[in-house]
Amino acid sequence: MFRKLAGVFVAAIFCLGTTVSAQTPSTPSTPSTASASATTQYGCHSPESKQFDFWLGDWEFTSQGIKGVNHVTKILGGCVVFENFGDGSLNTLNGYSLSTFDSATKTWKQTWVDNTASYLDFTGGMVDGKMIFTREAEAGGKKFLQRMVWFNIEKDKFSWSWDRSDDMGKTWKVLWPIDYRRLK
Repeated sequence: MFRKLAGVFVAAIFCLGTTVSAQTPSTPSTPSTASASATTQYGCHSPESKQFDFWLGDWEFTSQGIKGVNHVTKILGGCVVFENFGDGSLNTLNGYSLSTFDSATKTWKQTWVDNTASYLDFTGGMVDGKMIFTREAEAGGKKFLQRMVWFNIEKDKFSWSWDRSDDMGKTWKVLWPIDYRRLK
């Protein structure tokens, strides 16, 4: 009985090894080749997945007398927009965001983390020339909405605002406006 099970086990490993090696290319693919096939397979080159391309690059931001920098690039084969926000000092807000277009739901999704231990998750997309991301939050037992809006979008500048709605989206109050200028 043991020999029969051992034989089946060896045969299964042999078949698994054959299957794996048959699926593994004989020559390693370059990152650009692997990325191209992955992004095509997962829809990273749809028109919607390029809606955030205006944000790519290096930016200086100004808000209420405070200045900082924002570096935004695409990573993971062009499927993810990566933001590095802040000036790196411990005295100011520094954070990272990852944004991707979810082709299954036809929405953008973003995750934000920062040096204040915040974790925020947003969904949204392009609406009338504005990129709008929203999320529901709760404090003190009361629910409210938060949103980020990229607007007045031009090649070398745009505006951004952090807004809050206490009536679930009927009205919004701007809490944090930022002006962005592309660094040359």
